[in-house]
Amino acid sequence: MKSSELFTLLYQDEHIAVLNKSSGLLVASDRWDPDAPRLDILASRQLCGDGERLYAVHRIDKDTSGLVMYARTDEAHRALSMAFEKREIEKTYHALVYGRPVWEETEINIPLRADGDQKHRTIKDTRRGKDAKTGLRFIGPCGQYSWIEARPITGRTHQIRVHLTISGLPIVCDPLYGNPAPLYLSNIKRSWHGDELSERPLLNRLGLHAWKMRFAHPATGEPVEFTAPYPRDLNSTRKQLAKLYRTDPLGEE
Repeated sequence: MKSSELFTLLYQDEHIAVLNKSSGLLVASDRWDPDAPRLDILASRQLCGDGERLYAVHRIDKDTSGLVMYARTDEAHRALSMAFEKREIEKTYHALVYGRPVWEETEINIPLRADGDQKHRTIKDTRRGKDAKTGLRFIGPCGQYSWIEARPITGRTHQIRVHLTISGLPIVCDPLYGNPAPLYLSNIKRSWHGDELSERPLLNRLGLHAWKMRFAHPATGEPVEFTAPYPRDLNSTRKQLAKLYRTDPLGEE
């Protein structure tokens, strides 16, 4: 896959670069797969000239698609890193999950410990885990599925995935914390009469997307907001579910 298919540039100026990455692409080095393609390297080749670099200020999971921001100067790096540390940057994710919550809005406050089992998963650990908080809002039902808006207040590894799983709402196609089975149109459309042997999945990767980010620009202090369009697979899934169940996470925009 070409780098142009792995990410798109949403915005850049002399201080920051905001990208929309595909699922399956690392945002930084990984100790388990040091040779895997990385967003920071690919984006640096495209955006940076001689003597320039991109500075990481946050991360999202390899399996998650959506917004990733980099600083382009030392000053912007310090300002954004401090803003993340003070929890002044508002991040919004959309997740397609199995099940339906009993709440309209809630906040999950469960300590988590990364690399906590033999599968290197993040686990609940009230004794040794780190503080982890996620705000959740029920967008609407889609048959056996639901759309959930997640707002991570802290930034622990796999935080949204684990908090949703603990809540009985595992994310669709999650290979670590839920059911990795692909989502097919035949799963959701009762009148589907295609060939099951040749059917291609609507979604075959983690149904989690880093959708929106709000923060103060590190140079001007002015509030800015960026939104990452859904990738093709997730958008096709959204359209099919909206057609059948009239619940659309983008319909509120």
